[in-house]
Amino acid sequence: MERRQVLSALSALASETRLDLVRLLVPAGKEGLSAGDIARQLGISASRLSFHLAALEQAGLITARKESRNVFYAADFAGIGQTFGYLLNDCCLDHPEVRECCRSRRPAGVCSGTGTTPPLIIPAVSPAREP
Repeated sequence: MERRQVLSALSALASETRLDLVRLLVPAGKEGLSAGDIARQLGISASRLSFHLAALEQAGLITARKESRNVFYAADFAGIGQTFGYLLNDCCLDHPEVRECCRSRRPAGVCSGTGTTPPLIIPAVSPAREP
């Protein structure tokens, strides 16, 4: 993965709404969720959602597929993995302390396929939140 792509992905994740979107889509797996379901679960308008989905898709962190009249969005696990792989391996030189910190902070089962992802708690929308 190129440095430019990593910067684009990290920049996209530097938004509270977009981070919430990724956290919502990861547990949904390859099937993903419809745009309508995402908007309802996050409590945001369709136009605001569209803006954030486009940024994540352009950054290579989610994918979109059209089925009939609906668009479904899913986490792009390869893109997410490559982004964080770049950080761990290229930036941190696979440093043992960084790896251990990641392992020790991860709840049991997360990313290992043996458990469930912690629930996504969406805070009430406040005026301080970005568009």
